[in-house]
Formats: sequence, C-alpha cells, structure tokens
Amino acid sequence: MVHTPSLQHGTLLVSAVAVLGLLTACGSPAAQTTPSHTASGTAGPATEDTAGSTAPSSGSASAATGGAAASSAKATGGTSGATTTTGTTARCHTSELSASVGRNNPGAGQENFPIVLTNKSAHTCTLRGYPGAAFVSASGAQLGPDPKRSSGSPATVALKPGQSAWAGLSFSNPEISGAKTATPAALVVTPPDERDSLKVTWTAGEVPVSGNASSVFLTVFSAGTGA
Repeated sequence: MVHTPSLQHGTLLVSAVAVLGLLTACGSPAAQTTPSHTASGTAGPATEDTAGSTAPSSGSASAATGGAAASSAKATGGTSGATTTTGTTARCHTSELSASVGRNNPGAGQENFPIVLTNKSAHTCTLRGYPGAAFVSASGAQLGPDPKRSSGSPATVALKPGQSAWAGLSFSNPEISGAKTATPAALVVTPPDERDSLKVTWTAGEVPVSGNASSVFLTVFSAGTGA
C-alpha cells in the first residue's frame, strides 16, 4: 500500500488538536502573595464558551465573552524571562510549581486577575493550555460553576527555575451585573494535565456565583506574571 505523507501529516495534526482539547485546566487591588499549597484532587476545569454572549460595556449587565475576557486580561502581561517553545521539555508537575494571584486590573465593567504559576524546581519545565480553577469556601466547597475558557491559541511556555507563566481570570463586576455573590476563602488552581491542585488564599472580596452575568473566564497560559 502506498502511504501518502500529506494524509499522515493531517492525521497527526487532528490527533494533536484532540489532545489539546483534553487539557484540564479547564476587593483590595493589592497583589495576593500568600504562599500556595498542594491539595489532592482537581480544581474545576474550564469549559468551552459556546454561548456566543456579548462583551459588557461600562454599566452593562451582559456577560463577557471569552474573547473580551482574554483581551482585557492580556493587556498588561509581562514576560519575566520565560519563553514560548516548540521543544520537548517535560511539562511542569504540580509539585514543581507555586501559585499566586496577581493584582486586579479592572476595566470595562470587568475584574481581571492573573493566575501566576512559578517554577520552583531546579530544572526547566513547560506549561501549555488552560488551568483548572475553582473558588472555594473555608470548608472546601466550590462556589459557583466551573469557569469557561476564553478563546485563545495555546502555546508551550518553557519555564526555567524561578520563571513564571500566567493565565487570566476575569468576571463581570457583580455591582454592575447584579449577579449573586459569595466571598471565597481560596482559589484552587490545577496546572494543565495535572490532577493535584494548588490552593491560594483569596483576598479580593466577593465574586459572582449565580444569576445574571456570573460566568468566570480563563485564558491560556502566557510567559510572565501578567503584571
């Protein structure tokens, strides 16, 4: 049988896209610097946003689309020396990472926070795709539904020891949207393709958990800290 290279290439490309689709993860303006700690289990994975909702303007109660959330969250991204790569370096495991939530960058009726993962190991590792994330109460109960994925093109980010990558977390301001709220005790974050999570104390006040415009959106990881 004659094997056609272009057909094999297309099959591999479709397989790669299928694997990418399985990636899990899926108040005060001051940055949250409380150290994270590892928790067993998986934070709520982000889900695809297919509702086609419209982005909010100031004073609007409409839900943000993934694209709007991604655009707002990425506006202030830093690089911190981390780079994107197409190499084969092993992915970062939860035990090799620490997590934090950066300073809020509000705008257009939205609250935008960078979720920052930092390589604390002694070797280079990579992150690619979306984090898993969930707001939880002091007892560990999840508050609100799983976040949705903003549209974006995942790229592999190589982290040398001490370097960071960030993913945007955005939601409509509850005072504008009228969503029902709760005040989380922590944000639980799961790195891509991992099952163990990192828990970060949440100090930024109320978040939307139900009702109008209560969706929370996540972006793909980019190099830097989002500051």
